[in-house]
Amino acid sequence: MKFMKFFTPFENAGINSMLVISQVIALVIFWIISPSKVIPTPLEILVAWNDMAANQQMLLELGHSASTILKAIGWSTLITMVIACLSTLSFFKSATKWLTTLRFLGFAGITYLFTLWTSNGAELVMWLLTFGMTVFLVTNVLSTVDSVTQQDLDYCRTMKLGPWSTAYETIIRGKLADILDLIRQNAAMGWTILSMVEGLVRSEGGIGTLLLNQNRHFHLPAVFAIQLTILCYGLTQDKLMKLFRDAVCPYVRLSQVKG
Repeated sequence: MKFMKFFTPFENAGINSMLVISQVIALVIFWIISPSKVIPTPLEILVAWNDMAANQQMLLELGHSASTILKAIGWSTLITMVIACLSTLSFFKSATKWLTTLRFLGFAGITYLFTLWTSNGAELVMWLLTFGMTVFLVTNVLSTVDSVTQQDLDYCRTMKLGPWSTAYETIIRGKLADILDLIRQNAAMGWTILSMVEGLVRSEGGIGTLLLNQNRHFHLPAVFAIQLTILCYGLTQDKLMKLFRDAVCPYVRLSQVKG
């Protein structure tokens, strides 16, 4: 039976819209009737959301944080692609591998250095966020660069391409879809880092600072309202980035349809 495919490992039963809707409805009903006193009800969250939007400029703070995230995505992508290209040179190969170890550093230990290197709080937030996103993006992109096969390089040489043209064709063009997916994942992770960074530099505000303030005072409905707002924005951002990837690399979408 086709219905049993939904409960069979590795069976492609497709996405049934009615099944998804029923699961969401069941989850909401369970949430409403749940006896838990810790998790606020949907009505409490809705009231808190309205209060946060009307009186505490939540949407304005969200826009401020989203702008910071977009700048950090741009800078982290640019820095990562430069490092990825340099990793193809023997002189820089070990140095670029060493850079991946920086992902183990905590913000508490490096904030002082970034404070000295930046001129104001906005720059400090943006560059701390950029650093946090870049070290993870570099790690993933270098793994993608390492996946370039000798066959790919030999093919470029038979096409009489020079070393830098080969790097461009195999990394920038050949792995573009994979890299865009990594940037998309990294952008989502940026929202996780954002609260920590904005908590360290509270003078610049932002949705993360607002979230930490509400969490400190145990205003759980407000915390849930902010988290759900970030979730909705994040899902929208992720969808737009996926559409951008499909527009730039249409062959990926076509291969998925054929698969």
